[in-house]
Amino acid sequence: MARWIPDEPGEEAALLDALGINSTDALFADVPKKARIGRMGVGPAREEPEVVAEVDRLLERNRPMSKFASFLGGRISSRYAPAAVDAIVSRSEFYSAYTPYQAEASQGMLRTLFEFQSLWVEMTGLDVANASLYDGASAAGEALLFCRRLHEGARFLVPASLPWEERSVLENYATGPGLRVDTIPYDDRTGRLDLHFVREAVGRRDVFGVLADVPNGFGHIDEGVPELKSILGDVPLVVAADPLSLSVLEAPGNYGADVVVGEGQGFGIAPSFGGPLLGLFACRKEHVRSAPGRIVGATLDADGRRAYALTLVTREQHIRRSKATSNICTNESLMALAFVVYATLVGPRGLARLQASLAEKARTLASGLGGIEGLRAPRFDAPYLADFTVELSRGTAEEFLDRLRRRKVLGGFPLKDRRPGATSDGERILVGVPESATEKGIQKYVEAARAALAVSGRSA
Repeated sequence: MARWIPDEPGEEAALLDALGINSTDALFADVPKKARIGRMGVGPAREEPEVVAEVDRLLERNRPMSKFASFLGGRISSRYAPAAVDAIVSRSEFYSAYTPYQAEASQGMLRTLFEFQSLWVEMTGLDVANASLYDGASAAGEALLFCRRLHEGARFLVPASLPWEERSVLENYATGPGLRVDTIPYDDRTGRLDLHFVREAVGRRDVFGVLADVPNGFGHIDEGVPELKSILGDVPLVVAADPLSLSVLEAPGNYGADVVVGEGQGFGIAPSFGGPLLGLFACRKEHVRSAPGRIVGATLDADGRRAYALTLVTREQHIRRSKATSNICTNESLMALAFVVYATLVGPRGLARLQASLAEKARTLASGLGGIEGLRAPRFDAPYLADFTVELSRGTAEEFLDRLRRRKVLGGFPLKDRRPGATSDGERILVGVPESATEKGIQKYVEAARAALAVSGRSA
């Protein structure tokens, strides 16, 4: 490793002497001892091949997702990305312009972001989109603040089915301004929002915004969502939409949504270890000056040629400063590029065919699981696409999923708020069918579930 660490012992001593200290530890004397991390169990220096061999040995302990039949579902997808996505995203002209702070110098990246915005506008049925946000959850948080700029009130309503992680993000966004995030109950049979509750809450005139997700956190399509705007009146409606679902469902802008946010990870971006992700945000033109982040616009240069420029940059690093609509530092330009490339390669018909294929596989899986004693699948009597909720009548979701993992099946996510003091509606699991699912893989899940429930029955 010496070639990577150029300081020989003599050079290190000379540096310490020049600094007037006797050890490298003295460099950190101002850091309180309780804040320091001790030795991390790293052994003495070794040659590079030895280090590589040790790292390989550690990596062999991992169990890659490719070795399992995965039915995890949820907001993060493991769809196949055509090789062209990585080939284009990896080009140096895009890599080097990943964070174009002076983006006018990079017309190629500006055009890419303009096309990204145009694509999300087309999918949502709204007027204008920004150049992306960090992820779907923070996009929903920005939508909360956006709604508060448009309407007075102290309460923001969200579905009870909203994933607890996303609700936690919303609550963090609401803490600073002293706002509340309240829950809309749902019908126990269908999972639909309680529209009567929404009507009464809005009637008290303290609600400044309402969020609905499509599909909802149970994986189902809430057929009551299109009715929300007629109840809300001038209270802004936020729809958190899965981009793939919009290839077959009506655009939220058509039924009155004021803001549409989403998670764009499933379009050409690998799940990795939780990131990077891609936040999507679109709104109506009349509210554009309240939108967060940056917006790229198209114009003509002095010679009449099409050109692109940052049209609105309402963030605190620029001229708006204290009047900024958001403290977001940048945007996910490289991920936005992947989103555009994937959507362009697959095309609108390809996206619709993919969603239809996932829906067909999901129904096959739900039918198989629903025939097992101890499982109710799907849990709700409502339409669904790729994801649906399964409820266990015996044992816990964690035990059931652990037994599936031992049989090389990733069976889904437990729908349980893991925060201290949180309550649960029962032992439920969100199951999703990936693009790679085969008839054999679906049958493997059903057989593993039957075996796992049989073990649970004997232990009971």
